[in-house]
Amino acid sequence: MPVYTLGIWTVKNGREGEFVDAWRDLAERTKSDFPDETATLLRDRDQPNRFISFGPWDSLEQIERWRGSETFKQGVGTIRAMLENFEAHTMDLAAEIE
Repeated sequence: MPVYTLGIWTVKNGREGEFVDAWRDLAERTKSDFPDETATLLRDRDQPNRFISFGPWDSLEQIERWRGSETFKQGVGTIRAMLENFEAHTMDLAAEIE
């Protein structure tokens, strides 16, 4: 069963476009390291500086390898300067409707 990562990003006002570009770069570099992984970034319509990212992973070990990688460290390091707040979560599937 997949494990999910979920991030809640609150971006400094005026830096939303820069954040999306940096997040996309991190996701593309992650895809190079983990070709089977996918990621999605959502933007809150009511609070346009809040974003939620999520993606499924094959295992908790794979998430740990990603979070320990230079790709992750460099990508999140670049993004942190654009943020007011960031929450990282590791989630298990509780229910799904297709």
